[in-house]
Amino acid sequence: MGAEFSAELGQWLTILIMAVALGMDAFSLGIGIGLKGIRKLDILKISTVIAIFHIIMPLTGMFMGQYMSSLLGEVATAAGGGLLLLLGGHMIYSSVRGEETQSFDHRTLWGTLVFALSVSIDSFSVGVSLGMFATDIVLTVLCFGFFGGLMSVMGLLLGSRVSDKLGGYGEACGGAILFIFGILFVL
Repeated sequence: MGAEFSAELGQWLTILIMAVALGMDAFSLGIGIGLKGIRKLDILKISTVIAIFHIIMPLTGMFMGQYMSSLLGEVATAAGGGLLLLLGGHMIYSSVRGEETQSFDHRTLWGTLVFALSVSIDSFSVGVSLGMFATDIVLTVLCFGFFGGLMSVMGLLLGSRVSDKLGGYGEACGGAILFIFGILFVL
């Protein structure tokens, strides 16, 4: 009974570490969006969508199976990186051009979905490997969703607080963060 408890505890610690690691993307990129300036209602909306994506993407990965992951795993990560490059580049361009250019708008449904997809795309690949664990799948993905949402709130709030000090440079800094993460995802 002690060995069984120890193995189950080890599995849950692994799931917890994976949830925090997946949530770090949402945290880091949340800082980038928060630097642009964000309302509290938008923080709640974006974080909720990110939490939902952090549930849906691993489930989708589990259902797609090992074969599909080997084909699409790196393509999906590269696509997420490409989205971040576009969003970050557009934010930098918009801040340099001033008021003339419409920047990426995280308040729109499309903007929220694109951002949530870009921070949760790696959850798809992780979802494929979750099938190997003998844990409760529902609790596992709910843990992923909770940490994805919580860490995005933390990142968005931190970025928002820092943006007050950066003034007009906040959007450019946020775009640079998204752009750098996009490069890291593509490489």
